Amino acid sequence: MIISIEKKKFGEAVHTVSRFAERKSATLPVLSAILLIAGDDGIKMRATNLETGIDLKIDGECTTKGVVAIPATVLQQIASSFTQEGKILLEHNGDILSITSGNSKSSIKTVPYEDFPTIPFPENPKNKIELPGVLLRSLFTTIAPCASSSTVRPELASIYLSIEGGVLTAVTTDSFRLAEKKIPLMNKGIQGKFLIPAKNALDIAQAIPDTDITVSFDEHQCAFVSDAGMLVSRLTNAVYPDYRQIIPKESAVEATVLRKDFENSLKRTTIFSDSFQKVKMSFDPKKNQFSLFARNTDIGESSETISAHISGDSLELSFNHRYLSAVLALTQAESISLSAAGIGRPLIIKGVGDTSLLYLVSPMNQ
Repeated sequence: MIISIEKKKFGEAVHTVSRFAERKSATLPVLSAILLIAGDDGIKMRATNLETGIDLKIDGECTTKGVVAIPATVLQQIASSFTQEGKILLEHNGDILSITSGNSKSSIKTVPYEDFPTIPFPENPKNKIELPGVLLRSLFTTIAPCASSSTVRPELASIYLSIEGGVLTAVTTDSFRLAEKKIPLMNKGIQGKFLIPAKNALDIAQAIPDTDITVSFDEHQCAFVSDAGMLVSRLTNAVYPDYRQIIPKESAVEATVLRKDFENSLKRTTIFSDSFQKVKMSFDPKKNQFSLFARNTDIGESSETISAHISGDSLELSFNHRYLSAVLALTQAESISLSAAGIGRPLIIKGVGDTSLLYLVSPMNQ
């Protein structure tokens, strides 16, 4: 194999693909490698950790075809050392890959590529939707942090994706809070639902291009295909809980506040939260005031009052401040509404004018 690639494109490709290689695999060393392929379809890089996989196309010149597997860690260190513009030459001979850049030359010992596993593709091509990559990236990066970090219940460590009526609904929960985001789709005939591990979705989000993405899925895996290549993730084999049952149908009080006021007040209040990260929230409909309060015996206390439009009854609830601040990454609305059904019942936060978001957080003991 002899190929020539621009340094910048090579470095970007190695950085993206190495994310999907195993850090270290004692059972199958090739999983810790990047597969470099030069053939009739052009130049490609592949990597997989059996949970996720990538097949990435790279622009370059192929003089001689071939296949080689290179340790991802070594290749990433070499690629990150290139600082100048220009091209590099990669030549494979025997079990050595030589990388030449100007007056420098590196020789890397390769690993046998014959055991590199096939990256699976969904078997049913009818189950597919199209949406902009930049939109899918934003969806995954904002909603995945609300999933459970524990794998004891794998369904809660996943993103639930449902396609129905021309709408893609994404849901995550860790039992303490729940985030639901909706995206309208061009193709209104497709229906289906699947669970993708949240950690896999975050890795895929880092590699998705801004261009249009075709998402296809079956019972076992989903694929994200673009002109730049393909990303694949295994799916979680579990049943997602019926989360709609915990969403209150009615509210005892509702407040509308400016997002900026809420964000700034919450930021100052959390400085004084206790070891349980507790912040008390108060609704005063008579004065149209919304308040946040926190007390820490070692530091002191803080009280913040925000002008708000409030309807309903007076109410006090306590929350983990981390769960309250998480909603700020989910909507860009200038105002947010907070509605509660009563003591011990969940709080629902929405962006005013943003029909795509529903965020629910459970209260703490007073």
